[in-house]
Amino acid sequence: MQVLNEKSFSALLQASGPPEQGKVKMNLLAHVYGAGVQARNALYSRGALPVQRLQGPVVSIGNLSVGGSGKTPFVSLLGELLRDRGVNFDVLSRGYGRNTRGTILVDPGGSARDFGDEPLLIARRLQVPVIVGEDRYQAGVLAETQFGLQLHLLDDGFQHRALARDFDIVLVTPDDVRDRLLPAGRLREPLASLRRADAIVLTGGVSVDSFPHEGRLVWRVSRGISPTNVSSRPIAFCGIARPSSFFWQLRAAGVEPAAEAVYRDHHAYTEQDIRQLLELRDNCEGEGFVTTEKDSINLGEHLSALQPLAVVRVKMELADAANAVDTMLRRIEERRRGA
Repeated sequence: MQVLNEKSFSALLQASGPPEQGKVKMNLLAHVYGAGVQARNALYSRGALPVQRLQGPVVSIGNLSVGGSGKTPFVSLLGELLRDRGVNFDVLSRGYGRNTRGTILVDPGGSARDFGDEPLLIARRLQVPVIVGEDRYQAGVLAETQFGLQLHLLDDGFQHRALARDFDIVLVTPDDVRDRLLPAGRLREPLASLRRADAIVLTGGVSVDSFPHEGRLVWRVSRGISPTNVSSRPIAFCGIARPSSFFWQLRAAGVEPAAEAVYRDHHAYTEQDIRQLLELRDNCEGEGFVTTEKDSINLGEHLSALQPLAVVRVKMELADAANAVDTMLRRIEERRRGA
């Protein structure tokens, strides 16, 4: 756990980077990584690498960077829009962070250890079949075998090119514009890869001119939180990709934490973590706790030990949602007819 107050958090964000020699090494590794990504994409584009196709249509939701772009809230949002239209669908996910292997149907009453925190969160929120598996094609086959032919939402699928998709949605953030490829930065692919997308989703006030978007649909989403039942001086904690965003949103909503604690993304909380959080509350004279919905999943059986605990849900809205979904479904139907 890393305990932060406002000053120490700012200092962390402004901390200097690695020594110059380390930067040169990172840039070299990023160049090698980028060449590998380009070569792999070229092989898929030429048909040199095999692509498997499910019987039902596949809509991929992905991004360019590692974590923190809002894929899970967007999957939930798109799922809600599809459900409102009576479209049957399931969700296919790798199940990052789970201790199990193979292709498994997520039990909404299960644990993040078995299914991964984000697939479990999606299953509980949407109440639709969510299948996790290293091989997303096999996950789709299991879905079609058990639930029949329906639309598949492929979670974090932009780089998973081994599975054919009928519509590609990519979320981009302001940080993506100025970021670098792994391991020097957080980008898994360069901005030019957006040319593979059907729809580019702009988050966080991104300017459309910042990205290659010619011929692509451009959608805008807004995201925010509405904290309820939060104590006056809570201990705010989270294990997400961009913790600073959560803390900023809390303050923007009028919540002033007594202290902040940061864990790594997808952190599975232990008894020791709970003891440290309780000690932090006592030392800072805090009142209760506040965390994210994803963290509540990862707390598991420890959830009751941190009462009163306010769990904050991220709410995402898509501008002109009806037209966006209509366009997506129409293009999928046209492509399926022409296949």
